[in-house]
Amino acid sequence: MRYDERDADELEGLTQELEARYATAQGANLALDLTRGKPGADQVALSDALDGALAGDFLASDGVDVRNYGGLRGIPEARALGAELLGISPEQVMAAGNSSLSMMHLAFDTAMNDGLNGPPWRELGAVKAICPVPGYDRHFTLTESFGVEMIPVPMDAAGPVMDEVEALVDAEPLAKCMWCVPKHSNPSGCTYSDATVRRIAALGQRSPGFVTLWDNAYAAHDFHFPGAELDDVLAHAVEAGVADSVVLFASTSKISFAGAGIAFVGGSANTLAALEARLAVMTVGPDKVNQLRHARFLNGRLDEHMRAHAALVRPKFEAIERVLAAALGGLGIARWTQPSGGYFVTVNTLPGLAKAVVALAGDAGVRLTPAGATHPYGQDPNDDTIRLAPTFAALDEVETATRTLALCIQLASARRLRAAAQAAQAAQ
Repeated sequence: MRYDERDADELEGLTQELEARYATAQGANLALDLTRGKPGADQVALSDALDGALAGDFLASDGVDVRNYGGLRGIPEARALGAELLGISPEQVMAAGNSSLSMMHLAFDTAMNDGLNGPPWRELGAVKAICPVPGYDRHFTLTESFGVEMIPVPMDAAGPVMDEVEALVDAEPLAKCMWCVPKHSNPSGCTYSDATVRRIAALGQRSPGFVTLWDNAYAAHDFHFPGAELDDVLAHAVEAGVADSVVLFASTSKISFAGAGIAFVGGSANTLAALEARLAVMTVGPDKVNQLRHARFLNGRLDEHMRAHAALVRPKFEAIERVLAAALGGLGIARWTQPSGGYFVTVNTLPGLAKAVVALAGDAGVRLTPAGATHPYGQDPNDDTIRLAPTFAALDEVETATRTLALCIQLASARRLRAAAQAAQAAQ
C-alpha cells in the first residue's frame, strides 16, 4: 500500500515499526561506503599483466624510444586506443598522463586565458557554464575554481533538455560552455539520444565561441554487449561547420589501473594545437612508457577486457535493483534509475528528504555521497537526489548498504507523511 494512501493512525504505527527496525540497523555496527565511483580491487586486478608487459621493448610503432622526453600528443598506439574509446580518428586524439580531469582543467584554463574557440573568456566578462543536473561534482568544483557561474539545466532520459539549453544559449551570450557525460551519464546512467547529440553539436552555430566539454568517461563501461550506441558529436560538429566547438575526454582510469592509466583529449586540429601550446609550458611530454604498455595490453582486446569488467560490476547493480524493488516498489516514496552501464545509480526520494536520508544512513553506518553533490554549489533545489556508487564495495556489502538505504527512505518518508497527516487531522 502506498504511504500516501495511509491515514494518520496507520502512518503512526508504520513509523513506530520502522523506528524499531532502524534502531536494530544502528546496532549492527556497519561501516559501508558507497560514496565514490572507484573500481574494486578485483577490477584493477584484471590489468595486473601491465606489469612487465613491455618485456624490455621500449620502441613505439614509429620508432620512438618511449623512455625519453618529447611527444606531447602521445605515441601512435596510445592515440589509436583513445580513438577507439572516443569513436573518432587517431589524428583527432591527444594521449596524455593518467588524469582526464587534469585535461579538462587544461581545456578550461586554455579557454579562459588563451582562447580555445574564439577570444579568451576572461576578455568577455563574467562567462557562465551550463551544467546538466544531476551531474558530476568534479565538473562543478573545477568550474567554480575559475569563478565561472554555473547554470543548471535538467536532464531527462535522452540527456540534457535541449529546448532549455538552446533557449539559454540564445538568451545568454556569456553562456560559453556546457559539461556533458554523454554515455551512462554520471549519475543518472542515461545515454544521450542521437537527436540530443546532434543538437548539442550545433550549439556552436547558435553562439560563436561556445564549447561543449564532452566527458565520455564511461564510453566502454557497458553491462551487456554489444553496448549502448552513442552518436558521433564531433562528426556532427564538423558537418555544422563548428568543429572547434567540441572537446572530448576519456581515460583508462576505470579500465586498467585507476591511478596509473592514460587520459585522452579529442577535437579538431585547432583545438589540439591550442591545448598542445599551453601544455608545452607545463611538460616536455607524458609518460610514454605507460602509454606503450597500455597500448600493447589493450589494443585489439578492449571489448574482451570490458566484458570481464562487466561480469564483476553488473551483479552489484542487479543487487541494487533487486533490493530497491523489493523494499520500495509500489510505496510511492522513491524512484531510481536502472543503468545499462557506468558506475552509478540515482535514487530520488520525496522532495525535501535526500539530506535526511543520507544523514540517517550515515548514522546507521552507510556512507553515501553528500546530498546536493549532484548539483552546482552543492545545492539541489528539490533535495531529492542521492547518488549510489557500488563498484568499490563487495557484493554482500552492496546488498546490505542498499537494504539500509531503503529502510532510511521508508523511515524518513513515514515521518514526513505522518507529520503532514497529523497536521491535517488537527486542522479539521
